[in-house]
Amino acid sequence: MSVDTLRRSLLFAPMLLLLPRIANALAPTFAAAGAAIRGYDPVAYFTRGEPTPGDPAITEEYQGAVWRFASVEHRDLFAADPARYAPQYGGYCAWAASRNYVASTDPRAWEIVDGKLYLNFSRLTHARWTLRARTNIAKGDANWPGLLAGN
Repeated sequence: MSVDTLRRSLLFAPMLLLLPRIANALAPTFAAAGAAIRGYDPVAYFTRGEPTPGDPAITEEYQGAVWRFASVEHRDLFAADPARYAPQYGGYCAWAASRNYVASTDPRAWEIVDGKLYLNFSRLTHARWTLRARTNIAKGDANWPGLLAGN
């Protein structure tokens, strides 16, 4: 790599850090591959106790995203009370929200605390988050409104 290429890379790197905030300002729900929670069923975390891929034919729209479900029953439960089943922080990483930024999530890095679903960037990040989950939730709750607005 040339010195000029390295310098340009270093100049643009800080802008890459802003991309998640810009994306978050536009999308209240993290949706990758065209679906919230990367296509996993949010209700299954509560009813099955495990991440379960949703069926692309069984969907519901909520907060600007398409949500997939493993069954019609799960879709109907979600439609009746989406705030009960949708992950906190729009499905963005709970650890990141507690640190005042946004990041994507892995549907397999999850936890239900006090009846609310939290997702994290990775299983390693999730392990760190759970060490002080309640403190991290309090911080994430305080930071989230500003993050959603892109501030």
